[in-house]
Amino acid sequence: MKTLGPIYLIAILIFLYTPILVMMAMGFNASPLYELPFHFSLQWYDALWDNSILLTAGLNSLVIAGITAVLATALGTMASVALSRRTFRGRSLLQLMLLPPIAIPWLITGTAMLIFFYWTGIGRGMHALLIGHVALAIPYVVLVVGTGFKTIRADLEEAAMSLGSTPVHAFFSVTLPLLYPSILGAALFAFAVSLDQFVISYFLATPGYTTLPVQIYSSIRKGFTPEINAISTVLLLGSMTIILIFARFAKPGDTSDKR
Repeated sequence: MKTLGPIYLIAILIFLYTPILVMMAMGFNASPLYELPFHFSLQWYDALWDNSILLTAGLNSLVIAGITAVLATALGTMASVALSRRTFRGRSLLQLMLLPPIAIPWLITGTAMLIFFYWTGIGRGMHALLIGHVALAIPYVVLVVGTGFKTIRADLEEAAMSLGSTPVHAFFSVTLPLLYPSILGAALFAFAVSLDQFVISYFLATPGYTTLPVQIYSSIRKGFTPEINAISTVLLLGSMTIILIFARFAKPGDTSDKR
């Protein structure tokens, strides 16, 4: 029985990562039809470099995801501060209302956003994509940062204020440094949610401005090419690098005093 758990875990990891590894490997296969035997080649990365449509869509996704991460993290952190450190009427209701946007299917959310944006005159385009992605990412940020708040003793700020610090100074000098891992994790979460978002982008993007998931979907409908494997591999390696850097320097969960 002791070996059953590790075997089950290894089986799950193999099930999850095997398709990704195959996708990455086929980006280096010379055959456009994924034929075997495997012949190593970088021709699809050369073709990707000349594919301005995919590169532009990828750049659009990175820009939108970066801006979304900044805005959603700032707004979500402020909301989390209010929900975790302040007592006011309706706080429990607001905390409860954070869950439906996560649980509601994105198809319904995307349809609702499209109708609302047309009704208010916002329309579609980059500005609509930003609003939609930020609105979608904020609940995740509030939940992640709020969880970080639960690991921090509230009396630390009170102790700082008892020594003459103002509430604002106590927050920025005491609480915020302890929240840094949670805030950084929430920012990465918001970035990933935006970068991977297809449904909202599909409804709000315009023909002249689209994101990478939408462009990949459009390309697959016309015919799958290994160039998609190549750009997917680049994004995957970039995302894993960011996660490793975060794990190395942020050390989430470690709030011990290092002196």
